[in-house]
Amino acid sequence: MSVINKIRERSGLAVGVIAVSLILFIVGGDLLGGRSLLFGGNQQEVGEIAGQSIDYPEFNAKVDELRAQFEQQTGRAPAEQDLVQLREQAWNQLLFEIAYQKEFDKLGLKVSPEELVDMVQGNNISPAVRQAFTNPQTGVFDKSTIINYLKGLKNLPPQQQAAWANFEQNLSSDRLREKYEGLMRLSVFATTAEAQKEYQAQNSKADLKFLFVPYYTINDTTVKVTDSQLQDYLNKHKDEFPGANTRSIQYVTFSVAPSKEDSATLYNQIKSLARGLGAATNDSTFAQQNSDVRVPLYLTAGEMPEQLRASIPTFSPGGIYGPFREGNTYFIYKYGGTKKDTSFTARASHILIRPTAQTDSAKADARRRAEGILQQIQGGASFEALAQTNSADGSAQNGGDLGYFKNNGQMVKPFESAIFGATSAGLIPRIVETDFGYHIIKVTQPKTNVLYRVAAIGKSITPSQTTRDEALRKADQFASDVRTKEAFDAKVKEDKSIVVATADRIPENASNINALADARSVVRWAFDDKTDVNSVSEPFEIGDQYVIAVLTNKTNKDDVKVDDYRAELTAKVRNELKGEQIISKLGNASGTLEAIAQKYGAGALVENVEDVNLATGFLRSAGVDPVALGKAFGLKPGKRSKPFAGDAGVLIVETTNVTPAPAVADYALYKTQIQQNNASRTGFYINEAIKEAAKVEDRRAKFY
Repeated sequence: MSVINKIRERSGLAVGVIAVSLILFIVGGDLLGGRSLLFGGNQQEVGEIAGQSIDYPEFNAKVDELRAQFEQQTGRAPAEQDLVQLREQAWNQLLFEIAYQKEFDKLGLKVSPEELVDMVQGNNISPAVRQAFTNPQTGVFDKSTIINYLKGLKNLPPQQQAAWANFEQNLSSDRLREKYEGLMRLSVFATTAEAQKEYQAQNSKADLKFLFVPYYTINDTTVKVTDSQLQDYLNKHKDEFPGANTRSIQYVTFSVAPSKEDSATLYNQIKSLARGLGAATNDSTFAQQNSDVRVPLYLTAGEMPEQLRASIPTFSPGGIYGPFREGNTYFIYKYGGTKKDTSFTARASHILIRPTAQTDSAKADARRRAEGILQQIQGGASFEALAQTNSADGSAQNGGDLGYFKNNGQMVKPFESAIFGATSAGLIPRIVETDFGYHIIKVTQPKTNVLYRVAAIGKSITPSQTTRDEALRKADQFASDVRTKEAFDAKVKEDKSIVVATADRIPENASNINALADARSVVRWAFDDKTDVNSVSEPFEIGDQYVIAVLTNKTNKDDVKVDDYRAELTAKVRNELKGEQIISKLGNASGTLEAIAQKYGAGALVENVEDVNLATGFLRSAGVDPVALGKAFGLKPGKRSKPFAGDAGVLIVETTNVTPAPAVADYALYKTQIQQNNASRTGFYINEAIKEAAKVEDRRAKFY
């Protein structure tokens, strides 16, 4: 009885515990999960802009809106890479709506309804509107077209009305941003003193003689660099080594490449399809239903793959041609006759001789050279060989071959007229002049407007499930054998067929890792709080391969460590130490630079440079070295500097002559140059400044 009484006494407590448990179970997703309300913070937060939290549902709704617009415009669902761009677009829109709008409001910037009307159908039509409503056939914009469209807008489907509203909103946003950036550009100003300094830097000249001992003349292995030296250098140069949240990994891949058996199976399949295509009364429909690759029903000879084009002389109605293999795809074709195209296609080769300058004498020299080459070809010389050695065009490496092209403006007018004016193949017996220079042209396939009807089926070789299972088995076996970095390294060393790849400093929002496309799953694993350095992943399926990664390093934007930049820091410190050694060996240098170099020994160079300027000076073996240039222009003629460490080595500079920039009365040209250079970067600087002021926190990588 005492036991029963105790149960009765505690029944209220038990009921309470059960009730609380049920509540936590029902609403725990909100209390402990997504919203994390009991413990503060918000695990649903995609980011923060100007103190305003951006939740995942809010952000995803904007992405879905852009996705719907994309599908309406393209007629297809967005691929993964498209989605990456849509998310970036959605984020930039939020940045504009929140951070930029605060700046617009401070200045009272707006786009009035009247201004928007003027942009769409008034006297100052927006370029975006012009582009959208320009007749593609005539290339002419007619304002009446947009006015008629707007009159009928209310009769269009709701999706199109929404698309137009979004288009107008974007016009308004773009105009606001133009106004803001325009104001900022007008605030960019260069003083006369700055212009004078730039003029002197560009026009003051000096003749120099210098001794140069490159750092590389001392073997790296002879210079020991300690961690304390690296830390000291980092402490003194923190601005050069900013912090960033990154991860470094090593990884191996197990390819899911089609096997010989997969290829043989597909070959037999396509031979069976060839019989079906030959018997099909509606061959184009049969081809579409069975092909992995969409091929136009009518092709010019130039649009055909080489193997099919070679078969043209044997074409007969209803004939089946192939299978032809192109990469990992087998093609078969059924020929169904010809028809005439509205445009012509031809194939030609050329040799381009460019004038060295746009002067009459340079053009005359280029023409004479082109005429000489033409005469050589007419005398029996190889067109292809002369193209390879003389043509200034990229086609030179192909013997001048330009492939097939149409008379639709692909080529400049005089060039196109010469080729499509020819009635047969062969060398055009005259030089053709265009804006690019002088052309010697050989028509290799004369113009034709014949279109060939070919119903095509393309079947790609894909790995069978057996092949995929075997690749996964190998990847699983590797992963089960290696759970630590040491085991990973040992396994790779043991199996010479496995190749290790390295990816350093991967940012959190990366989509690709080296050549691995759509590798977000690997990136998210690397940035997971539960993934420690030296952890090994399970196999990830990335495209046609399985990937196993090991995390080798983490960096934190708020805590920069030597290991984050070890290679760069080591190179810097090692060069400092080498510089000290070289300067110590040079000692109190005296005598001529040649004598000092001879005394120093191997590695010391003595060189001369003339007419070097301060703005873009190049010191031959020493390269562009601002410190050396500054010292050179600070010396009087005939004076010499002490040994000093430059960017690439130790130098002793001797200034032999200085020619000051001639005096000018007006520095307006240089003032304009500085202002234009600064203004060209205004948009970038504005964006960075606004993001910094808004204290933007981007956490999208946690969700995608």
